[in-house]
Amino acid sequence: MADNERRPIAQLNHAEQVNQVFLISQPQLRSTTRGDYYIAAFLSDSTGKLNGRMWQASEAIFKSLPQEGFVRIKGRVENYQGALQIVFDAIRPVDIDEVNLADFLPQTEKNPDQMFDRLKTILADIQNPHLARLAQVFLDDQELMKQFKQAPAAIALHHAYLGGLLEHTLSMLDLACRILPHYLELNADLVLTAIFLHDIGKTTELDYDISFKYSDQGRLLGHIVKGALLIEEKIRQLDQSSTEKFPKKLKDCLIHIVISHHGIREYGCPVLPAMPEAFAVHYIDNLDSKIALTLAEINKDPGNTDWTNYVRAIEAPVYKCREFN
Repeated sequence: MADNERRPIAQLNHAEQVNQVFLISQPQLRSTTRGDYYIAAFLSDSTGKLNGRMWQASEAIFKSLPQEGFVRIKGRVENYQGALQIVFDAIRPVDIDEVNLADFLPQTEKNPDQMFDRLKTILADIQNPHLARLAQVFLDDQELMKQFKQAPAAIALHHAYLGGLLEHTLSMLDLACRILPHYLELNADLVLTAIFLHDIGKTTELDYDISFKYSDQGRLLGHIVKGALLIEEKIRQLDQSSTEKFPKKLKDCLIHIVISHHGIREYGCPVLPAMPEAFAVHYIDNLDSKIALTLAEINKDPGNTDWTNYVRAIEAPVYKCREFN
């Protein structure tokens, strides 16, 4: 089977023969009870992940494999204890330049350029001159915005795909545009700017070249701290290029909203929301992430029951029925 005819993992069936490239991760060399070597690993693409097994393996074969990378395998799909797995007889590493990454990393179904244009249109309505200049200096950072358009919003929860960070941020901005006219006492400019920047630290918190994982900086700092540092850095740039300094109180309030947007300390907040605008951003974020998460769980659940499997993030399964007649 040629790679341009590759079968996505989600479409594989029991007893099907496979001869194509997969993303391999966490390969391990193990021994059977008889002392024979076998290789256990995860094999994945943009549609799912399966266990992989190679019986009659050797140390040489194992040492030739990347800990995370691309391999071509020849084998078959088997049903083991109610779950599919791939048993392969041949395996060889494949260079990343030989694969189409879109086959292996999930990505947004929406157009990133159109989403980014919409985001810029919303931010153009910010009236406060300091916040408008700050938003613009972020937008003018081409490398940062390239990462912003590409990054996932998470590894495994909501918007966990390329372009997910932009999609999530834009969705929050659109929600804010509907909610803010109902709460006229809120500082709309502060809410919109904070939403734009609330997850900006995820541009470096996550690595997404081969698979989604935390970067060293992400593990050391986290996106909340990184976001606050980026805001401080951009405000220093503005202050160096202008005679009018960015107001300290405005900076403190903006950073407060960003670092409190998770809402509770257990989710990494160094401080809890202490402003109406901070609560607005927190709940808009929570609304968008939970709706996206539960809909994704419904869409990916293969079962024939009305309930998904237990979802750890919400501490419950999700009711899948969408017909209420």
